[in-house]
Amino acid sequence: MRFDDGAQLDTSEVTDLRGGGGGIGPRVALGGGGLGVVGVLIYFVLSQLGGVSTTGGDVSLSRIGPGQQVSGSTLAQECRTGADANRNHDCATVAIINSIQDYWTDQFARSGRTYRKATTNFFNGSVRTGCGGATSDTGPFYCPADSEVYIDLSFFQELQTRFGAEGGPFAEAYVLAHEYGHHVQNLLGTSRRAGSATGPASGSVRLELQADCYAGVWGNHATTTPSSSGRPLITQVTQDDVKNALDTASRIGDDYIQRNLGSGRVDTSQFTHGTSAQREKWFNTGFTTGDPARCDTFGARDLG
Repeated sequence: MRFDDGAQLDTSEVTDLRGGGGGIGPRVALGGGGLGVVGVLIYFVLSQLGGVSTTGGDVSLSRIGPGQQVSGSTLAQECRTGADANRNHDCATVAIINSIQDYWTDQFARSGRTYRKATTNFFNGSVRTGCGGATSDTGPFYCPADSEVYIDLSFFQELQTRFGAEGGPFAEAYVLAHEYGHHVQNLLGTSRRAGSATGPASGSVRLELQADCYAGVWGNHATTTPSSSGRPLITQVTQDDVKNALDTASRIGDDYIQRNLGSGRVDTSQFTHGTSAQREKWFNTGFTTGDPARCDTFGARDLG
């Protein structure tokens, strides 16, 4: 995955809360699609395994030095162009967020709607949100109460070291695009259909699989979606990129996590996100068709 060196980045879509400190207040509310790609699942795993810290800090590829993190005060200065994104992990994340929101802005406009951009918050350790307080152990999530995305960037390391995912920029983009899929659902009112029930055909599973599909739809258009400067931010998505995204999807299915990181027994009655195969299927559906209309998981009889 490569970014156009000359394309402009918009850091106003990101708030860097790292190093802010402070308590987290009430725990973030779980369920209802409020938590994103693996939030509920990580919560389940941690409750089974006794907790694990994911606050080791992010791995940045900044020009200020390998392994150094871009501070909140310098993010806007460091992340100006696609060239910065090609050599700096934090800036690549900004570019991905820009591209995702550029796509949905255009898609909503084509449908006669207005897309309201959502801020992504980078944090370390803990964070206060409109849905309550959360820690890094929650995983990336979208809060419908304040319409914002929250992520500790060290989570991407966790995907590789704990979940065994291949990782890579496009796999990380899948995670972020999934969270923005929840934002799209919130804007369209789909989130209300999730309910609180669990199980293989529950509204929660359908909501999560639809967010996976929306992530794939963005991926299909990633190299053709122009930014505000008229140039697509992303110039290349390879087959290996897609393979890595599908690999990530396969590592965060309910069945995989229960079997490999939980009790070892698969309990379908507790499914909230779908199986690994379903997550791969719906991401691939979005990616191969590029059509949000093909993401109607609530109307699908067979989820895969």
